[in-house]
Amino acid sequence: MKNKSAINTRPFSSILFDGDERAAARAMLYPVGFKAEDFKKPLIGVASTWSDVTPCNMHIDKLALESEKGVNAGGGKAIIFNTITISDGISMGTEGMKYSLVSREVIADSIETVVGCAGMDGYVAIGGCDKNMPGALIAIARMNRPAVFVYGGTILPGCITSAPDKKLDVVSVFEAVGAHANKKISDAEFQAVEQCAIPGAGSCGGMYTANTMASAIEALGMSLPNSSAQNAVSPAKLDDSRRAGAAVVKMLELGLKPLDILTKKAFENAITVVIALGGSTNAVLHLLAIAHAAKVKLTIDDFTRIGKRVPVLADLKPSGKHLMSELVAIGGIRPLMKQLLDRGLLHGDCLTVTGETMAETLASVKPYPAWQTIIQPFDKPVKKNSHLVILRGNLAPEGAVAKISGKEGLHFAGKAIVFEGEEKALQAILNGTVKAGHVIVIRSEGPKGGPGMREMLSPTSAIMGKGLGKEVALITDGRFSGGSHGFVVGHVTPEAYVGGPIALVKNGDPIVIDAETRELTLAVSAKELAQRRKAWKKPAPRYTRGVLAKYAAHVTSASLGAVTDDDLKL
Repeated sequence: MKNKSAINTRPFSSILFDGDERAAARAMLYPVGFKAEDFKKPLIGVASTWSDVTPCNMHIDKLALESEKGVNAGGGKAIIFNTITISDGISMGTEGMKYSLVSREVIADSIETVVGCAGMDGYVAIGGCDKNMPGALIAIARMNRPAVFVYGGTILPGCITSAPDKKLDVVSVFEAVGAHANKKISDAEFQAVEQCAIPGAGSCGGMYTANTMASAIEALGMSLPNSSAQNAVSPAKLDDSRRAGAAVVKMLELGLKPLDILTKKAFENAITVVIALGGSTNAVLHLLAIAHAAKVKLTIDDFTRIGKRVPVLADLKPSGKHLMSELVAIGGIRPLMKQLLDRGLLHGDCLTVTGETMAETLASVKPYPAWQTIIQPFDKPVKKNSHLVILRGNLAPEGAVAKISGKEGLHFAGKAIVFEGEEKALQAILNGTVKAGHVIVIRSEGPKGGPGMREMLSPTSAIMGKGLGKEVALITDGRFSGGSHGFVVGHVTPEAYVGGPIALVKNGDPIVIDAETRELTLAVSAKELAQRRKAWKKPAPRYTRGVLAKYAAHVTSASLGAVTDDDLKL
């Protein structure tokens, strides 16, 4: 960090506001509440993802107001602005879901656009739903202006009167679809789950993608301590938002920038924490993309390297028993991070947005209460090594990402049943066409082919609801919701649209998934595959204009994070 006396805390806003020739710019801001003295303060944006589109973000307008207070009290001048959010939970299983991953890029671009145009010296970014978080971090890394991320917080569990002790969340609804189709629950129970599973504001309650990415961002050092483990509606979350505003001003005064924090070691810390928590496969995709924006060399092989030595310790949904709100109640992720640090599994010398190192922020953290069972001890882990398994083989020469908790087993061999797209696969699961021993292949769902790389929560939940969780496997060039569990493999690369081997699979082909050898094998001769390749024809694009067409034209492989700027020739 620089000598404090030599630091310019208004490197961008001074260009917009200083001097007689900038009078018109100043005049534009008096109507929105500026006073003459505000033009001499650092200009700090508050990027809000507030929307009634989803309960994940319905409360973020209130958090933005708290961040505004923190900025102003800390000596800056705040401006709140909005960017978009979409809802995975609502669009899941439909064409609308194709916009989900695309929204990550739209969010990053829109934050960059407003901050760059308005000459903001720094900013707070507040996100609730899955793509808000990596989208904000991509923008933060690209721009390298002082910034702090605030997580909107986790939702509280829902419940129904027929089972008051059972904690419900959005995945409970998806799994109820399969259970209802299999006549395991009544119409009344089905409706009760639908109406009561989501009681209010906050992100999906398990260690799904939102809570995974919030935890990863805290481990990166880009949010304040405990930001990832607070209930959405709580005094703690209001306080976190307020303190984040002041923290950005402090970063300016310290000369501390995001790329001082977003180092290779910081990404290794994030991967470590994601594994220990049993987090979502989407963390692979998003951390690769954030690292790309930060110009840090991170690959899928780093997940394998770190995963060999880091155990899964958290018994959290979807594979485990507990919700994030229960982890919040016993201290959040900080005591776990302290344990990881003490065992040499975290880099303590990494900087954080507080200006302190990770080790310094963890020094006074108290351990979990002795009675808790959510975080398991190192000598009795949920899984002795990572649940995020990078597979390669003749079916995924550039890699695939499996989520193997160990409860499904470590090896699956079966016969392929192939579907061009998610909807057909879901119907086949629900109507009984898919049977024990099948390896469900859902293709043409990759970043380019979908386009947009939809999540497969509907089919995976239907599999669990139908009681087939240990009887079938599912592979796809699409991806999975953080709520998915079972024997599932996503991010199969190269994808079908560009002629990857998954495009050549036929019904009845033997497929072997081996989590121990990390192999995904299509047991078909090279000669036969060569003949199939000769007969294969690249499909026409599904979209020829609009945001999905632009995305498909520029997006890279999932094995590279599905980023959209590698192919741009500037």
